[in-house]
Amino acid sequence: MTTPETDSSVGSSAQDGPDRGVGPRQGRWIDVAAVLSFVLLALWVTVRFWVNPGDGVRDNRSDQAQFEWMMAHGARVVTDFAYPFVSDRMNVPDGVNLMANTSVLSVSVPMTPVTVLFGPHAAFLVFLTAGMTATGVAWYFVLSRVLIGSRGPAWLGAGFCAFAPAMVSHANAHPNIVSQFVVPLIVWRTLRLPEPGRWLRNGLLLGLLIVWQAFLNLEILLMTAIGLGVVIGALAILRPELRRRAGPFCAGLGVAAAVAGVLLAYPLYVQFFGPGAYQGLSLLIRGYRTDLASFAAWSRESVAGDARSSARLAKNATEENGFFGWPLAVLVTALVWWLRRSAVVLGLAAAGLLFGLFSLGREVRFDGRDTGIPGPWALLENLPILHSVVPTRWSLALTPIIGVLLALGADRARTLARRHPGARPQIRFATGTVLAMALLPILPTPLPSVRLDPTPEFVTSGAWRSYVAGGHSIVTLPLPDTTYADPLRWSAETRLEMPLARGYFLAPDTRPGGDRVALFTAPPRPTSTFFTTIRRSDAVPPITPQDRVAAVDDLRYWRAGAVLLDPGRKQADALRRGMTELTGIQPVLTSGVWLWDVRPLVD
Repeated sequence: MTTPETDSSVGSSAQDGPDRGVGPRQGRWIDVAAVLSFVLLALWVTVRFWVNPGDGVRDNRSDQAQFEWMMAHGARVVTDFAYPFVSDRMNVPDGVNLMANTSVLSVSVPMTPVTVLFGPHAAFLVFLTAGMTATGVAWYFVLSRVLIGSRGPAWLGAGFCAFAPAMVSHANAHPNIVSQFVVPLIVWRTLRLPEPGRWLRNGLLLGLLIVWQAFLNLEILLMTAIGLGVVIGALAILRPELRRRAGPFCAGLGVAAAVAGVLLAYPLYVQFFGPGAYQGLSLLIRGYRTDLASFAAWSRESVAGDARSSARLAKNATEENGFFGWPLAVLVTALVWWLRRSAVVLGLAAAGLLFGLFSLGREVRFDGRDTGIPGPWALLENLPILHSVVPTRWSLALTPIIGVLLALGADRARTLARRHPGARPQIRFATGTVLAMALLPILPTPLPSVRLDPTPEFVTSGAWRSYVAGGHSIVTLPLPDTTYADPLRWSAETRLEMPLARGYFLAPDTRPGGDRVALFTAPPRPTSTFFTTIRRSDAVPPITPQDRVAAVDDLRYWRAGAVLLDPGRKQADALRRGMTELTGIQPVLTSGVWLWDVRPLVD
């Protein structure tokens, strides 16, 4: 068994199976109970969405709409044989580079039956809930069968890996981030690489897992690769005898790299060089960093937290990537010191320190205030690939590291209790007390929900179809972007048969001086800027003849067949007056929307 004390066989499963002394039948029931607990925890976090099917994520409606659109796209790849990596169903006529966005093809494609039968909204909720569940289950089996061999400590570590504050924070409409079930499988297969005589098989399996994760979330894959590299480097330095296994390890790693390289070569080419490819995130987004004080603070979605205290420490409710609470921060520090003889623990600690430093961004921030102290990320943020990483998410990688440390610490305490029967009650009491103090305050609470605006009857009835005939698109007011993505939900409900002008996605800034950095929608056009002004002021600005000419040009560029406005939207009156004065066309209130038939202008 690989233990913190001996590290005797890194990468091998427990010699005597999980939990010596536990019979096979009893062990199976324990496994069933562990899996059931993860299901119940995931349902607890998402309970408000299951109880009220018309509700959505209160703190991140835009990302939810985007992922529902992505689920519809995955289904369309299967049912209509649509091209998977670029879509013309949004941002007409330019389309969207889906490899450069969160296309989640490794989940959306297999979930096609759910999307087709129950709709993209239900598919999103299943994705979110099942992703958290699967993450806990995968970590449980890898920890209990491979890394530790004890079911109880494995359950503890796996539960933290799946339901830590950062994971619950990202459950606010980031199912691609909370679905980290491939990560423990990659860890498992990487630790299998040194097996003699199996370098080809092990490398092939690892390569396929890398491809699977690449189509789920490349950011998590990058963090996993760096973390594994640090831990394996620590083992190579601190455990010289393990270097004898370098031959099969390197051979298997070479096979994995070759398999992943071949299968991902074309998709990555599309991502970095295809239409709609961008070159890094904007400086504003790259300024998202982890507040140093947040590591010891409470998350708003935990038992001890609240939104007011955490708001100054995070950019928004979905990016609370630290927030472990001070008792757990103290406990983790103590665990590293207690288990410092273990090369694995030292490697995990080094990786955690590295990720924590990276997450501080280009300038350290403490308790909501800039300190003027430069962070190490300032030296790296402009490098290729790294310029597309949101710095604060590096601290998200601390979650599995801490989860594994908790499992190792609990297993070590369990071993001590077995070796010292006379002190067993005291050891168990101390272990339970310490864990309760550290973990009870960060237990998750159900995610807040909000009633979603109903999809207009104009969309659900199919009345839009005649307006998109001949290659036309639908223009919505407001034009969809990061703050208003409801039209993406509408399009998803039509299985993307209703194409949209503009949208919510990452695209290059192609304006002079834009340097092709990512924007959260298409580059602005005169008419989109005009309606953005109305949204900000709730007033119609003076309209010139040049504005009217530009509006016609933009409608022609978008191939607009009709313009829609939900009368229940904020600034709806100002938006309606602005569109009417801009085009000279009087709208018609029909099927729950204001409708401008602009085909005469466009054609």
